[in-house]
Amino acid sequence: MEVHALDNYYLAITLLITIGYQLFFFAIAFSLKFDKLTDFAGGTNFVVLAIITLAFSGHHNARQIVASLFIMVWGLRLSGFLLFRILKTGKDDRFDDKRDHFFKFLGFWVFQMFWVWTVSLPVTVLNSPNVTQYPQPAFGTGRDIAGVILFAIGFIMEAFSDIQKYIFKSKKSDKSAICDKGFFAFTRHPNYFGEIIIQFAIYMICVSPAANGYVKGQAYKALYATIVGPFFLTILLMFVSGLTLQERPGAKKRYEKNNHWEEYSRYLNRTSILIPFPPQLYEKMPTILKRTIFLEFPIYVFDPEKHSDVGKGQQGAEEGDGNGQNSQDSRQSGDPLVNGQHTSN
Repeated sequence: MEVHALDNYYLAITLLITIGYQLFFFAIAFSLKFDKLTDFAGGTNFVVLAIITLAFSGHHNARQIVASLFIMVWGLRLSGFLLFRILKTGKDDRFDDKRDHFFKFLGFWVFQMFWVWTVSLPVTVLNSPNVTQYPQPAFGTGRDIAGVILFAIGFIMEAFSDIQKYIFKSKKSDKSAICDKGFFAFTRHPNYFGEIIIQFAIYMICVSPAANGYVKGQAYKALYATIVGPFFLTILLMFVSGLTLQERPGAKKRYEKNNHWEEYSRYLNRTSILIPFPPQLYEKMPTILKRTIFLEFPIYVFDPEKHSDVGKGQQGAEEGDGNGQNSQDSRQSGDPLVNGQHTSN
């Protein structure tokens, strides 16, 4: 028998559980200045919500079990890996300017609450009484199969790329060396791509009862509306905490410190930012296609003349000398348009 808790979509109860769960770990992290549980708290929160909503539903059909297990497996793997990594590194540099400031640190945890609750929505609503009251199609629809296949692809990409990069950095004495093997030969961020694929795969499975005409009315709309979960994750990784924090800032740091800049510039030019693609073809692709279809938007591109503090300093010195000459730095941008190169080079 299903449990009716606050509302029949389990939105309120999962939100309250998430707030309580995150505040519990926040209290530990802030009091002890302890970074090691932050990502663990995020990943395991998905597991908690999936278990509770599945248990509350009272209906354990194959689709609910598969979707719930998928998000639990993903959450456990992610939290386990991040916990292992932070135990090895000792601290999380993201919180250097936050861990001593209550509200700034709390702000991160509030955002994590919203992330967990929103991304969990497809499974939460699938397990809710307003959906399970309807007859359910047998597991194995085209969307179910596609979802399982996509989940497997995404999970393999995310898990293997995380492990590959960790091993690569652990074995290299030069921490600025470029990881361009395995999945990283086809995309600069295979873990992000895998994570996005995983969440859309889970959504495809969860929406099957509505897509196949079994669920009606508001429940039908609610299932489709849960696409906000995978879309929110995608926006987060592309424009908030993922690519924007790594692409241009990472290139700027390499350029200014001259950490394998020439090699990295070539890597940028031949490797897709997110969507896996053969590097031999990507390198020759017109820049307009890279900037549109392949999502390498201008906000990610590093231009030394515009974004480098080193370049600005050199320009100021040259103006002070009054010689009117522009010294040509041997380090160039990885963007063919910035370098004045033909896009097919």
